[in-house]
Amino acid sequence: MTGVATGIQDRNHPDFKPEEKRVIFASSLGTVFEWYDFYLYATLAPFFAALFFPKGNETAALLSAFATYAAGFLVRPFGALVFGRIGDLVGRKYTFLITIVVMGGSTRTASLLPVIKVTAMGWNMRASPSGVFEVSANGIASNTSTR
Repeated sequence: MTGVATGIQDRNHPDFKPEEKRVIFASSLGTVFEWYDFYLYATLAPFFAALFFPKGNETAALLSAFATYAAGFLVRPFGALVFGRIGDLVGRKYTFLITIVVMGGSTRTASLLPVIKVTAMGWNMRASPSGVFEVSANGIASNTSTR
């Protein structure tokens, strides 16, 4: 019987070294961040479809949102080639930090995209890149403030 079948640890196989445990933890953490990013997009795809794709045909808008999602999966192997090579050249820790910053930056950039939403009262609300909503009625800009 082997050590695995009996539940007894094989004494000839040493436990992981602390450095190996750190590498496993860091790579697992990177995978969790990546899949969490994909999970968020898949969960929010119906909202993205309504905000960023043409109105009138909700099915086409949702399919367009999911096509954007699919593009992320199609690009993954190229990212693995590029960042795998960078990891071999300059180190995996530095490469891990670069990928986290790039993912955060791209998510932040996506949050700055302007969207147009017409409310029930007919007011157009447009989110500017600064995050401030600009309001207009019937296409005429309104600069009045409420006092």
